[in-house]
Amino acid sequence: MKSKIKYSDEPMGELRVVKDFLPSPEQVVLKEDNVKVPIFLSKSSINFFKNEAKKHRISYQKNDPAGN
Repeated sequence: MKSKIKYSDEPMGELRVVKDFLPSPEQVVLKEDNVKVPIFLSKSSINFFKNEAKKHRISYQKNDPAGN
């Protein structure tokens, strides 16, 4: 069982803003070569992926900036 946090109303001392030192998401994600693969899926499978993408507010298809 977790112990309860006890808050106090004491001064925090001198505060300072810390520079953002974390890398951007683009710098963290590893780039991979993609291969286009034709595939046939049932309509229910496509609907599943569309619904999941909608829940997470993402596209169910990957956008390919090269048009491939």
